[in-house]
Amino acid sequence: MNPAVTQTTSQRYLESNPQPSAQAQPLARTARAAAPVTNLLPGFADPGVQAQAVFRVALQAMAEPGQPQALAADCGVPKGLSPALAALLLTLADVDTPVWLPAGMDGAAAAFLRFHCGCPLVDTPAQATFVVVPAGHAAPDLADCNGGDPAYPDRSTTLLIEVAGWQGGATLRLTGPGIADERMLAPAGLPADFWRQWAVNHRRFPQGVDVLLTHDRAVCGLPRTTRVEA
Repeated sequence: MNPAVTQTTSQRYLESNPQPSAQAQPLARTARAAAPVTNLLPGFADPGVQAQAVFRVALQAMAEPGQPQALAADCGVPKGLSPALAALLLTLADVDTPVWLPAGMDGAAAAFLRFHCGCPLVDTPAQATFVVVPAGHAAPDLADCNGGDPAYPDRSTTLLIEVAGWQGGATLRLTGPGIADERMLAPAGLPADFWRQWAVNHRRFPQGVDVLLTHDRAVCGLPRTTRVEA
């Protein structure tokens, strides 16, 4: 498969939504005018410029699987989210992209997303465009997320998973589109059976889910086209 012509569904989604948060801005302004919100952290100071910058990094992360990319995550970070998760959600989530958050998360994160992004928060991972898994929370099984359908494989879930670090886990060999030969990655803090689930997800191509791993202020893409071996 030629990396130059291969495009993951997450890349297609990102490229078809060049300013994903733009639709959320009028909603946020309306909510702000309707009722005062206390203790709400700010989003981007300059949403157009900053969201475009984060968007480009997210695209680069998906184009170079397994290579962590630094994010200029200059925004408010509500309790429960990392700087990278907050910046990515401000960039990608809007009124048309349902988001799933784990049970037991601090309510500040949900309030932050509702106000700044206007995104609906859903009860199950299968309903979500973006599944968010902050540090300390269990990730749903990949099979429980929306893998799209044969006619529309791009209508699938992207998981945003915070890891404990880019080193410290089992060393893995990544191959596939966007990787010239091979790339090594050893993220710590993923579920014990995550890579078994990933192998099943990879075999579902063109259906399946994509993953953006995050840690602090960096993001690492894991599109469904990537083969991972121990």
